[in-house]
Amino acid sequence: MLKGKFSKEKSEFVPVFGTKEEDQDIPKYSLRKNSVSSDVAYRLVKDELTDEGNSRLNMATFCQTYMEPEAVKLMSESMDKNVIDKSEYPRTAEIENRCVNIIADLWHASEDYLGTSTIGSSEACMLAGMSMKFSWEERVKKLGLNLNAKKPNLVISSGFQVCWEKFCTYWGIELREVPLDHKNQSLNMDKVMDYVDPYTIGIVGILGITYTGRYDNIKKLNSLVENYNSSTEYKVYIHVDAASGGFYTPFMDPDLKWDFRLNNVISINSSGHKYGLVYPGIGWVLWRDKKFLPEKLIFKVSYLGGEMPTIAINFSHSASQLIGQYYNFVRFGWDGYYEIHNKTHKVAMYIANEISKFSEFEIINSGSELPIVCYSLSSSFNKGWTLYDLADRLLMKGWQVPAYPLPKNLDNEVIQRLVIRADLGMNMAQEFVQDFSEAIQELNKAHILFHDVKKPFKYGFTH
Repeated sequence: MLKGKFSKEKSEFVPVFGTKEEDQDIPKYSLRKNSVSSDVAYRLVKDELTDEGNSRLNMATFCQTYMEPEAVKLMSESMDKNVIDKSEYPRTAEIENRCVNIIADLWHASEDYLGTSTIGSSEACMLAGMSMKFSWEERVKKLGLNLNAKKPNLVISSGFQVCWEKFCTYWGIELREVPLDHKNQSLNMDKVMDYVDPYTIGIVGILGITYTGRYDNIKKLNSLVENYNSSTEYKVYIHVDAASGGFYTPFMDPDLKWDFRLNNVISINSSGHKYGLVYPGIGWVLWRDKKFLPEKLIFKVSYLGGEMPTIAINFSHSASQLIGQYYNFVRFGWDGYYEIHNKTHKVAMYIANEISKFSEFEIINSGSELPIVCYSLSSSFNKGWTLYDLADRLLMKGWQVPAYPLPKNLDNEVIQRLVIRADLGMNMAQEFVQDFSEAIQELNKAHILFHDVKKPFKYGFTH
């Protein structure tokens, strides 16, 4: 009686893997003509993402890979809010303001500070770099310096993140790299001021070098800059790239002076999506005083319901990560951030200690500053495999562990780096150490057999 009827209704109950769309190649480079149901579209795209690594096992990234379900719910409910539209979303604008104030308090800013959220530290560094450039131009014009005689320059250690190279390329600035060496694996304080001249727009100190996690000695740099400025009209100031350390150091080493407590630190950036514990997509930049942010970088937007100032480069973007940052501030408080980071620190020290027990490795960074563990093969190592081989073997077990050369001047040395994040508990750390040990045993056995096969008469082989 029902045969041949309700075909439309019946099609709605066809299992996803019984649909015609699952019998066809998914659209890749042009749109298909017809629509598909939402559940089928979800499954098709979801399946495209299955052949990827587990983000929780990604030891390469600084970016946060876990947030609490309540935070995720709140963020998903905020995705439709446009951060820049402050007149339409005044509570979101107020939350951004609260976050800036909280961060300013963490970084010991004075009353005249300014700050903004950004997509990440790359945008934050661009804003800080532009403010250094334009402030420098305003200062040296008054002193009569010929701006066309020479390119302006930016001084930084060779352990910089690529966003600084991008900034200098975009704005026609000479990137002056102070080389790292075995003795100085952070900014060399004996040489840094040799790179400074009247055309220097600023010096960047790094609180957590990407390669190794080490801190530049910002306090010492501040003293050097203080002495330099006392002897010249051509003042130079410090920007601190605290992408990694800005939300870690205030809790784990509150007495370390690297921030606005130092007179010549004029701006700081950090990534909320690193040790600020938010999913990727949020950064911050603050200036110690509005005089260090030229007026030409503050734009007034008047067509979204009212005239509002904006500093950020990016315009329309979701408020979800911003809301996630505020959730963390409300949820964790100072004690919560400390407990999370202290656990992370202990895990880093545990892993470094376990790796140090293997004769194959030399520890380069034990996680004593940022919870970053770095190691190289020992100078006496002669077992025939490389750190790239170890990375491949660990990947077979799900762990993504990068192997890469250090910056130029040290680029003959290959290291591996483990970034320890909040979501790597001691239980997972113990699992990693077990997998790490097994990977080394497998590599050692494989290469012993390989070398033995090259000795055919041992096994009675003939050529």
